[in-house]
Amino acid sequence: MHRFYVAPENWNPDLPILTGPEAHHARDVLRMKPGGKAVLFNGRGRELTAEAVDVGRNQIRFRKLHETETAPLRCRITLGQAIPKGKNMDLIVQKAVELGAARIAPLISERTIVDLDPEEAVQKQAKWQQVAIEAAKQCGQNWLPKISRPQKLQDFFASSPVGEAASFPPSSSTSDLPSPSSRLPAPGAGTSLRLIASLHPDAQPMKRILADYSPQFRSASPLPLLEGEGGVRENVKIPNDHRPTNVLMLIGPEGDFGPAELALAKTHGCQPITLGPIILRVETAAIYCLSILSYELL
Repeated sequence: MHRFYVAPENWNPDLPILTGPEAHHARDVLRMKPGGKAVLFNGRGRELTAEAVDVGRNQIRFRKLHETETAPLRCRITLGQAIPKGKNMDLIVQKAVELGAARIAPLISERTIVDLDPEEAVQKQAKWQQVAIEAAKQCGQNWLPKISRPQKLQDFFASSPVGEAASFPPSSSTSDLPSPSSRLPAPGAGTSLRLIASLHPDAQPMKRILADYSPQFRSASPLPLLEGEGGVRENVKIPNDHRPTNVLMLIGPEGDFGPAELALAKTHGCQPITLGPIILRVETAAIYCLSILSYELL
């Protein structure tokens, strides 16, 4: 079944309705008729299977058949990405959604080739948010990442709403996102990890940093597991997992972040990491980092 996005402010599981571009796509492109079934999701973890009952000119009304709720991923990853040239940012946004990023912050760095005025920045934000919606529809992601307006790194740290991604409750709550005044956790917080990809010689391998967050095990009280061969019972091993629940991953432009930007990131608790001996393209670096973080932390 095809998936369609319904904005949270329009979400009404008792009377599901598609309007705007989503209704146009369902009616005019997919030729949906009454009786056709579809999956609707609101980007906040809610999804329902529904049957079309009225396909009108401006909207499509559905009847709810089944509703489910998806809990957020255990680790909220924010990707701070210096805007590359061309359409590479579209690819990065798409893959970030597929890899479970909770927020994407486009950054204008010292070496960013793209120059955006305020109006263009708003247009780009809207375009990338739509790319995220399309990616979520295709990959089955029910938590839609928020795309920030492009901004400089110092502004990102000064007033960044990255805390929105870090502040999703560990339950499947569908309450509104926190206000933009939310901040990143303190640099020393045990549940927070901040990384910045760097070509400088002091950068550490990501593997070494993530090793500090690997699950630790301790022997529990002698609660039995299932009996094995010969009736032998074994003690339970309970994971004492202290992996971070909030991660900020900064990826620079072609040529890396400038020295002042790297220093600024360090003052905000970001640890420089190397991505190996081969210099990666910007879009490859983003996918590489998110893939590792997704594998290790999600």
